[in-house]
Amino acid sequence: MLKSMTGFGRGEAYGESKKFTVELKSVNHRFCEVILRLPRNMVSLEDRARRLIQSHISRGRIDGYFSVEECSEQEPVVKVDKALAASYYKAMEELKVTLGLTDPVTIQHLINLPGLLVLAEPEEEVETWWPVVSQAIEQALDSLVEMRLAEGKQLKMDLIRRLERIAEINGQIKARAPKVVTEYHERLLQRIREWLPDIPLDQNRLAMEVAIFAERSNITEEVVRLASHISQFRELLEKGSPVGRKLDFLIQEMNREINTIASKAPDIEISQMVVEVKSELEKMREQVQNIE
Repeated sequence: MLKSMTGFGRGEAYGESKKFTVELKSVNHRFCEVILRLPRNMVSLEDRARRLIQSHISRGRIDGYFSVEECSEQEPVVKVDKALAASYYKAMEELKVTLGLTDPVTIQHLINLPGLLVLAEPEEEVETWWPVVSQAIEQALDSLVEMRLAEGKQLKMDLIRRLERIAEINGQIKARAPKVVTEYHERLLQRIREWLPDIPLDQNRLAMEVAIFAERSNITEEVVRLASHISQFRELLEKGSPVGRKLDFLIQEMNREINTIASKAPDIEISQMVVEVKSELEKMREQVQNIE
């Protein structure tokens, strides 16, 4: 199935005392780039989380947001830096002697000094979180991929519609091409008769001029190649992701063929058809930029 590179997914999973939430947002990108934002206590899981996401996504920029919440009440633990307290006390006693003070140093003097009392986070085995975190990631990925598939389906329908129009116009150009040479022959003959009515017409020279024009304006090769690119484009759309880069390349090739047709076939009707094809190709190019 064809996938867009735009999507959003959210997943939640619960451990013994924690709730893990993962949100994934994806946008178009030339490669697969995964940017994760995790709480400090989950940083050790970042590499595994990135590899898991990359195993499901082949192209696009993925921004991941992770959070962890406590589901049970834990008694806070306060730690005292005894070595720091002793250093503070010693420094204050020395200051008393220096200043000639007699008041004793009390706990009230020490209690508010920076770094003496620290609210300690309970030690936890972060590695044990991974099975639950991976569940949240998988859930978010499922939701993300589902959205990318839904948008990819819409993109495919739009691309097929525009591709069919280009194929139709290419057929019209093919049918129009022989008439261009015939009309050139008629215009050339008419002008010779208007400008040089008294001079005998050299049929061999006229035939030679028409043949040169026909050779110079021959677009058969470009029309065939354009039809081939259209066929390849259809096949890739049915193949599914990841085909975004290949589709982009084919659009470039189709643009090249239609530009050559425009330069080789000096005909108003073909020029108008070329303009419409280029318009459709530009709209397709914009859509393809968002395909995985």
